[in-house]
Amino acid sequence: MVEKKVVELIVNGGQANAGPPLGPALGPLGVNIVAVVTKINEVTKEYAGMKVPVKVSVDTEYKTFEVSVGTPTASALIVSELKIEKGSGTPNSVKVGDLSMEQIVRIAKIKAPQLLATNTSDAAKEILGTCITIGVTVEGKDPRDVQQEINAGMYDQLFGSS
Repeated sequence: MVEKKVVELIVNGGQANAGPPLGPALGPLGVNIVAVVTKINEVTKEYAGMKVPVKVSVDTEYKTFEVSVGTPTASALIVSELKIEKGSGTPNSVKVGDLSMEQIVRIAKIKAPQLLATNTSDAAKEILGTCITIGVTVEGKDPRDVQQEINAGMYDQLFGSS
């Protein structure tokens, strides 16, 4: 039975390097660290500027590896969509950006596999919850109001047959 070691880490999309935390975690496993870093950067480049969860599964006998990428957090996706540095430290009083409903739906579809929601409208409501915590409005409105509007069916055309 071949033993597989799994190393889980958070990297900046497209910017992994052989330094910590990657190098020290992979060095003892005997794999080509440069090859692993190159693969991680290749599969995370679409998440440039975001923290991305990555799993590196190493076959210690044959010195081979597989890289799997998770999805960035909802807040990281929102911050990236707004092209800002970070969310608000005081979200109740200071708003840092405004998203459109189309952007909310796009983020909801990216995050859907990791969410508890069973359809796009429920996923969008979860993303709106994150907007509340980081000080982001949606089409100029409080995200709680937009959640109520979704419940009332105002955005059904955006969700299609979800």
